Amino acid sequence: MLSFPLVYVSDALASEQLAFFSEGIFAMAMIEIRNVSKWYGDFQVLKNCSVSVEKGEVVVVCGPSGSGKSTLIKTVNALEPFQEGEILVNGVSVGDPKTDLAKLRSHVGMVFQHFELFPHLSIIDNLRLAQMKVLKRGREEATERGLKLLDRVGLLNQAEKFPGQLSGGQQQRVAIARALAMDPICMLFDEPTSALDPEMINEVLDVMVQLARDGMTMMVVTHEMGFAKKVADRVIFVDHGEILENVPKVEFFNAPRSERAQKFLSQILAH
Repeated sequence: MLSFPLVYVSDALASEQLAFFSEGIFAMAMIEIRNVSKWYGDFQVLKNCSVSVEKGEVVVVCGPSGSGKSTLIKTVNALEPFQEGEILVNGVSVGDPKTDLAKLRSHVGMVFQHFELFPHLSIIDNLRLAQMKVLKRGREEATERGLKLLDRVGLLNQAEKFPGQLSGGQQQRVAIARALAMDPICMLFDEPTSALDPEMINEVLDVMVQLARDGMTMMVVTHEMGFAKKVADRVIFVDHGEILENVPKVEFFNAPRSERAQKFLSQILAH
């Protein structure tokens, strides 16, 4: 069985994290999204969205294509700017011009739909690079951390290969290991299985399930309702930029409040 330490933090990094997130020690939630709105020109893609994610909680974000769910999750680490509202990560304001966004992003793991691995670097170099450049770890420490995480996602024997030599599912597991190598305080997943062949989906979901069971704070944009049923604490349903449901998973699957969510579930669970 795959297993993950909740957080691995070196003494130097612990001091840095404590300093950077000290103002958020007494924050009630790991992620706070408060009345966030966003426009692309005249088109409003997010409409007064509010979400709170507690430490150790797993929140699944779902909804039809084009609903704004991926945009919502990308505002958490400022990959998408927003025009109104406030977002706090462990008490640190994402929208504050004084916030060091590079440092913030180094503590918020992000896994994308298309892996985003460097094709010209070996797998272990993909895991080493950000550790050495951002966290200032030595090559030996970064290598040791990277190999441990590759082992935990079942890919230790692929360390010297290049991304193009791996399957899509393997590359996505490497991407998860790379994000974990930065010792994140929370993880964001933006449709991590949507680019995979069906037979590769479960190997990625298995890693994510174990992460959730080990207590990682997670926001996951996905259509994988089986994953949501298994590990989500809450489900958020987004449509036309609005959060229509923000409820425990049992309530969402058994008695969704909005007609739009009822229709979505009837269509997606029929397949």
